[in-house]
Amino acid sequence: MTDSECESVIYSTMTLYFQQTPLGKLGIAEHAGKITDVYFADDVIPQDVEIAETALINEAFLQLNAYFTGQLTKFTLPLAPRGTAFQQSVWQALCAVPHANTASYKDIAFAIGNPKAVRAVGQANNKNPIPIFIPCHRIIGSNGKMVGYSGGLEMKAFLLALERRPVS
Repeated sequence: MTDSECESVIYSTMTLYFQQTPLGKLGIAEHAGKITDVYFADDVIPQDVEIAETALINEAFLQLNAYFTGQLTKFTLPLAPRGTAFQQSVWQALCAVPHANTASYKDIAFAIGNPKAVRAVGQANNKNPIPIFIPCHRIIGSNGKMVGYSGGLEMKAFLLALERRPVS
């Protein structure tokens, strides 16, 4: 995610489509040609959403499937997560954590130039509206243990193990 691919706006409507994945049913939403959200099966879906396939959502699912099969290590999608300037800076830093690697909340706080913001980084990580594509699953506690993930720790462990297997 580059600065030009990431913007913070409020969307009046968005398009959402669900597909079955190795993580269960996932929804990917877009607005104005950019991915805005990923929804897990238990997430609350906004009411003002159009359920439909689009070329971008189809491309996002193609890339996601290639990621799940080990054929893709870096997503190339236009992303537009909604959030504060601080959250945006955290999410940018999350995208810099390489595939199959992890970083701590403290590492991210240092990366954004705010070493005392460890808890705030954790909160921003928790509010990431585009998990997997913005890899918040790669962030662990400073003690090396897995902590919090919107999809649950089992899903986080699955994603980390998936990334650590050899790439096809």
